[in-house]
Amino acid sequence: MKRIGNLWEKIIDFDNLLLASQKAQKGKRFKENVLPFNFALETELFQLQQELSKKTYQPGAYKTFEITEPKKRMISASPYRDRVVHHALCNIIEPIFDKTFIYDSYANRKGKGTHKALDRFVKYFRSSQYVLKCDIIKYFPSIDHDILKNLIRRKIKCKDTLWLIDLIVDSSNPQSPMNDYFWGDTLFTPFERRRGLPIGNLTSQFFANIYLNQLDHFIKDELGIKKYVRYVDDFAIFSDNKKVLNDLRQKIEDELEKYRLQIHPIKSQITQVKFGENFLGFRIFPDRIRVKSDNLRRARKRLKKMQLDYKKGNKDLKEIGQSVQSWVSHLDFGDTYRLRENIFKHLVFS
Repeated sequence: MKRIGNLWEKIIDFDNLLLASQKAQKGKRFKENVLPFNFALETELFQLQQELSKKTYQPGAYKTFEITEPKKRMISASPYRDRVVHHALCNIIEPIFDKTFIYDSYANRKGKGTHKALDRFVKYFRSSQYVLKCDIIKYFPSIDHDILKNLIRRKIKCKDTLWLIDLIVDSSNPQSPMNDYFWGDTLFTPFERRRGLPIGNLTSQFFANIYLNQLDHFIKDELGIKKYVRYVDDFAIFSDNKKVLNDLRQKIEDELEKYRLQIHPIKSQITQVKFGENFLGFRIFPDRIRVKSDNLRRARKRLKKMQLDYKKGNKDLKEIGQSVQSWVSHLDFGDTYRLRENIFKHLVFS
């Protein structure tokens, strides 16, 4: 694989930093941490450029909070100026890695996304008898720093760029403790290896794609599987032969061990298509697509909160309209006309 160098000047170029700031502030221009930065935008960007150029740049502390829906997770928010740096880095290196990704990897990529992943899933689902759907246990907390850095170095050789990547990875705040053992480990190995990327960082989402790219190529190229879809750490393989899928599962588990990952023993199952399967918030059947009940419950809860926020003056109708339209567009993927009609018939903001 050809390794790419001479990227640093492109990353710290002022125009790239300006573009990065425009991307980082999208939908957040009036946030408390964004306004001061934008007020002195040129000064802030020149300061960042100087710090990066002289290697004096240091990431700030994360703010963390916990969410419980759809499952319990710790979310980490980096300081705004760090998010600008993340965008500046990804602006340059993302196109390099994206060329190495398979077509059927859909998360956090231009021209991809949830609906295209769902389209592909439905196509394969409805042309098969069985599906093996897998979920990796605590994926982001499990990402091994040394393995990730080595995977990145297979494609990038620019020392300055690698310095910044290592700095971002090494500055990750502690994630959920993971004490899993793998073949060849000593008693202390799980405690000696640094693991975990903060969910919420642009770089974490991008690095997560790089980390599983080897699995994608193993499944597509080495195993020769045609019907395969992945979205972050959720992936599915389709076949008319249940035994084939059982054999594939063991091979995938063995491959994931190389990256110190494990698939969830309960959530990863082989299902007969006629009984339906869950994917990205929907329940897919051979003849229809339904919204998962827990997703619908969370959405109703969000709508009620929006009504309360509007009543208190915390949100305006334009902001609410954008959120509602985004959700409606997502619902539109399924057979949800009557559901949407029922929900919005009585939805009033006053």
